[in-house]
Amino acid sequence: MSFREAVESGKFVVTCEVAPPKGVSMEHVKDEAELLRGRVDGINVTDLQAACMRVSSLATCALLKEMGLEPILQMVCRDRNRLALQSELLSAYVLGIRNVLCLTGDHVVLGDHVEARPVFDLDSVSLLQAAQGLVEGQDLAGGELEGAPADLFLGAIVTPGADPVEPQVYKLHNKVRAGARFIQTQAVYDVETFAGFMERVSDVEVPIFPGIVLLKSAGMARYMNANVAGVNVPDGLIKEMAEAGQKDKAAKGEGKKADFKAKTSIDIAGRLIRGLKPRCQGVHIMPLGWGHHVPAVLEAAGL
Repeated sequence: MSFREAVESGKFVVTCEVAPPKGVSMEHVKDEAELLRGRVDGINVTDLQAACMRVSSLATCALLKEMGLEPILQMVCRDRNRLALQSELLSAYVLGIRNVLCLTGDHVVLGDHVEARPVFDLDSVSLLQAAQGLVEGQDLAGGELEGAPADLFLGAIVTPGADPVEPQVYKLHNKVRAGARFIQTQAVYDVETFAGFMERVSDVEVPIFPGIVLLKSAGMARYMNANVAGVNVPDGLIKEMAEAGQKDKAAKGEGKKADFKAKTSIDIAGRLIRGLKPRCQGVHIMPLGWGHHVPAVLEAAGL
């Protein structure tokens, strides 16, 4: 079953994220993706995440497609103008890739090439409009296509924990009008906050999949609270991760091997998914290098 078929069937959908390498060794990506075979409905491939140079999302998606998996191409507007973006959408289709997540993208000042010139010719909404135009057989300049990518399945993102949230609600409606057929969200750590957001957008007729970012430490949680807009890790979860870190440190001091932080992170993610499940049609897991823990997260979530 394709990702689109899974979404449109109404089943509870699970997607997960993998990051291309900074170099040409693809073994880790292939190993991580293989762990997800039969466990998730789609695999997002990040597009120069955090403005750091890596192998392209397009090439990695093509590799996953060759492996018989269902990739979701992430496409940001930071690095390409409208010519290149439209060309890459057509190229992805030619390579058999049907799912595209359209994002504006992080600014280059956050990345590893701060001297790079950002493009941002389009933003996420206008990229969706461009993609929808291609689906309908026409490019942004009004030119007719020789064969249209009619079954591209377009998605976008939203930040349900933003404060104020009204701009996110407004942009979400614009994205759906522009052609988004599924929505993935920024990290969610509070079920009730997400439930409140879903009430505010109850008129949105496309599925919204809350994002689950695996916590690696209390320090990571505090960093996100301080630096990632729209993300709030509750104090109780930070305390759990801090206590797990102390247990790991004590075990290491005794010469023992332990990984209480990973176990606690898996438990937190499982609890979140169980709490979110009645309020949505699926979840999007962002393991941030902990892809090998995703099967345990799904087990903890009862999926």
